[in-house]
Amino acid sequence: MAFIRKKQREQQLQLYSKERFSLLLLNLEEYYFEQHTANHILCEGRQNERKIRGSLKICSKSVIFEPDETFQPIIKIPLRDCIKIEKQGDNGANTLFAKTRNGRISLVFSQVYFIKEDNVVAPYKIERGKMQYVFELDIAGKVEDVVETLLQLHRASCLDKLGDQTAMITAILQSRLARTSFDKNRFQSLSEILKMECKAEMVTPLVTNPGHVCITDTNLYFQPLNGYPKPVVQITLQDVRRIYKRRHGLMPLGLEVFCTEDDLCSDIYLKFYDSQDRDELYFYIATYLENHITEHTAESYMLQWQRGHISNYQYLLHLNNLADRSCNDLSQYPVFPWIINDYFSAELDLSNPETFRDLSKPIGALNKERLERLLIRYQEMPEPKFMYGSHYSSPGYVLFYLVRIAPEHMLCLQNGRFDHADRMFNSVAETWKNCLDGATDFKELIPEFYGDDFSFLVNSLKLDLGKRQGGKMVDDVQLPPWASGPKDFLQKSKEALESNYVSEHLHEWIDLIFGYKQKGNEAIGAHNIFHPLTYEGGVDLNSIEDPDEKVAMLTQILEFGQTPKQLFAIPHPRRITPKIKSLSQPSSQSASLADSPVSPGEESFEDLTEESRTLAWNNITKLKLHESYKIHKEAITGIAVSYNGSSVFTTSQDSTLKMFSKESKTLQRSISFSNMALSSCLVLPGDNTVISSSWDNNIYFYSIAFGRRQDTLMGHDDAVSKISWYNNRLYSASWDSTVKVWSCVPLEITGTKRHHFELLAELEHDVSVDTISLNSASTLLVSGTKEGIVNIWDLTTATMLHQISCHSGTVYNAAFSPDSRHVLSTGEDGCLKVIDVQTGMLISSMTSEHPQRCFLWDGNCVLAGSQSGELLVWDLIEARISERIQGHTGAVTSIWMNEQCSSIITGGEDRQIMFWKLQY
Repeated sequence: MAFIRKKQREQQLQLYSKERFSLLLLNLEEYYFEQHTANHILCEGRQNERKIRGSLKICSKSVIFEPDETFQPIIKIPLRDCIKIEKQGDNGANTLFAKTRNGRISLVFSQVYFIKEDNVVAPYKIERGKMQYVFELDIAGKVEDVVETLLQLHRASCLDKLGDQTAMITAILQSRLARTSFDKNRFQSLSEILKMECKAEMVTPLVTNPGHVCITDTNLYFQPLNGYPKPVVQITLQDVRRIYKRRHGLMPLGLEVFCTEDDLCSDIYLKFYDSQDRDELYFYIATYLENHITEHTAESYMLQWQRGHISNYQYLLHLNNLADRSCNDLSQYPVFPWIINDYFSAELDLSNPETFRDLSKPIGALNKERLERLLIRYQEMPEPKFMYGSHYSSPGYVLFYLVRIAPEHMLCLQNGRFDHADRMFNSVAETWKNCLDGATDFKELIPEFYGDDFSFLVNSLKLDLGKRQGGKMVDDVQLPPWASGPKDFLQKSKEALESNYVSEHLHEWIDLIFGYKQKGNEAIGAHNIFHPLTYEGGVDLNSIEDPDEKVAMLTQILEFGQTPKQLFAIPHPRRITPKIKSLSQPSSQSASLADSPVSPGEESFEDLTEESRTLAWNNITKLKLHESYKIHKEAITGIAVSYNGSSVFTTSQDSTLKMFSKESKTLQRSISFSNMALSSCLVLPGDNTVISSSWDNNIYFYSIAFGRRQDTLMGHDDAVSKISWYNNRLYSASWDSTVKVWSCVPLEITGTKRHHFELLAELEHDVSVDTISLNSASTLLVSGTKEGIVNIWDLTTATMLHQISCHSGTVYNAAFSPDSRHVLSTGEDGCLKVIDVQTGMLISSMTSEHPQRCFLWDGNCVLAGSQSGELLVWDLIEARISERIQGHTGAVTSIWMNEQCSSIITGGEDRQIMFWKLQY
């Protein structure tokens, strides 16, 4: 998992340097400047004087000596505890030995830490009292510079105000950076072209390491100022797959680079001193990647998740990533939900809804009695009010779970100490109970609970984590009875996360953490209010002039934890789950949606037993032109085929309806109703009647058997743009800004079937309507207007469910997916947009070089007719064009597919109809 992989990577770097030293030995916000090979002199000046070989590290707040012998402890002397720092012999004493000691530095201090004695990770040992240590540098000529640096850093450490300390250390750091630059000899190739160079810090959990960033036409480099843990970190731009701008310390200064598609752990995380430098480097990398990879948004991942292409686990990883959560930043570590509510049964029953936690509520609201107490306190609290005094994710909580694999991080965070044994992560059940009942414990989980590596549950390092009340030593985490071991625990936790119950309810938790219930009135109603400082934009650090106040506030925020960046401003759509009985009673919102026409009969994936349809769409890129015929004088506007498949009907702007025989390959009839263009056509069940819509405001019914016009419906005040039919109901769209629903009942009149028309509903729009389409059950209708608006209507009540501004210009086509969960629209602006029907959320947007005039789709894949004349196959999940098929010489204006999806007919501005077949 994320932290475990990060830890493994750090250990590999440690092997590179063969050191026990780690930046985690520094204090938080401390820098490591330089190191010198040296000896620690024991019993200095005496007959039994001896030397311990090692290296002396000069840091911004401490001096650290690392002996070469691993059984010797690392020595850490805080500069604030130093009483005197001088070059040995500076006071004029011991002149007889001065010549032999001119490489020695004397430190007199009142406190020292001993770390990793016998190379064991354990709480630091502290010795207090006035002491003197002497260190001898190998290069005596550096002593004066080192002493001067230590005295300068000592002055900074002894300043009264924390803000002044930080300012002085920052000035020292910037001075060092200004005197150095990236070593161009580190370039991989002499032919590399430098694009930019700037100062930055490499970020790893709890520590940052200053240095120089350099980007060329082929590589990204980071050279640490101190050469630790390796002289240069190099990333080949060709390997980069994702880059993200990050908040770091509440400022827009971070940049994270990934060389993998799905791993939450990045290859490098950089913090810049200037947001312009960050943005410029981002621009260079993004420009390089522009033609290499596809950028994913929260909406595009949502579409993949909804349609079952990625798991619940993968979706949560992606949302965390997009919301600024990073395994490199423990104050913004990825957050995952508690899923299981039962940690006491012998068997875990994933078919029982009582097994699961209520995902519609934050942790703090799960216990009714505790919530009542919190609400009383909240109501009595002055502004700004908040319900919870602690967050659901913070560095302390992350390391609470991970102390067994990251003990040095815990020691770094807690000043060299582990937490009290009874407050450690001792038992999963105890931790869950405390989250339910504790007055200040509202923490969620981390990704490791749903991963494959169980090492964080096992004390494999044999750490001495203390003794609990009762005398029991803290060792492995105690697991619930239903888990046979740590591996089984993770496996069952993963199964719970991917269960049907969680798939049906995960959107409710996403609303709380990443969505519309994260802040504002919706958060208040959901009892989801945390301290204002935890939210993005909760404080403007640049507006705080007092350096002490700024440092204190930043420290408070980073230690308390931060709320993820808000990704969704409206309710998150539900996942499309298999058609099974729900395990739980829906929430009030879910219930209302379940009762609406958005949901009935649409809770399942497309019927995968229709092998021909599945096979056809899987091979849609293999479409081949079979034959073509030019049968009209102007652009074709509509195609319909008789149910028996023998006849093809087409309409055109040349005002004619044509009937073409597929068997004889001949034009059989040409019918003209007026001198105005016809806009669309359809064949009624029974193959007796063809209906055509016209720009002359009328809809014409043509009898195939009698070869004459049967009826004329004069129902609009402007051109009729599109018609649809279902179960004796006609749906007509018009430029008069309406969509009308008609009952069309056949009547026997003098041996000829005619129709009785009754207007059932009128769906009013603000502007002309250019396209309509029904869902498979005809309970919903989607309409698109000339101003780019897509409307979704509930036909059972004739009311609008959603109005979405999708396109700049006319909506050319809009249609529901087979499961009615999504609407796809194309427009004059060249965009393809996917809308979630349940919420009205725009969840995917793609842009093409030319407008897509018409299309067919199966929910995942789109076959679109382009303005260029090509047929384009779009992969919606990957948000890319997977195939371009040459077709018409002008725009493709109409497209038809048979029920088995094996035969396709297109019509275009070139006046041709083309017959296509799949070759597989």
